[in-house]
Amino acid sequence: MMLRDDQWERIRDHLPGKASDCGVTASNNRLFVEAILWIARTGSPWRDLPECFGHWHRVYVRYNRWCHKGTWTKLLEAVSNDPDLEYLMVDGSIVRVHQHGAAKKTAKS
Repeated sequence: MMLRDDQWERIRDHLPGKASDCGVTASNNRLFVEAILWIARTGSPWRDLPECFGHWHRVYVRYNRWCHKGTWTKLLEAVSNDPDLEYLMVDGSIVRVHQHGAAKKTAKS
């Protein structure tokens, strides 16, 4: 586990999919957040996500949905004063782009 119980208690009410929310109740938000932390900390491609976190593609789709809804921004704002949950900054100088993620080369005139 990457999250301590006290950290989980602090963030869990900020996540969508609670029983009190409209729509589908998430089966395991903590496992999902742990999966995202694993990806962030290892820098591994989504396909290398261990099976114990669930199928990598479903985890990615859910992660992407949360990105578009602004869930991660809200969560980071809620925990921004906890030094154990600081922003994680990743850019191309730290993590290499997969060969299929790079831009196509254009012909020079």
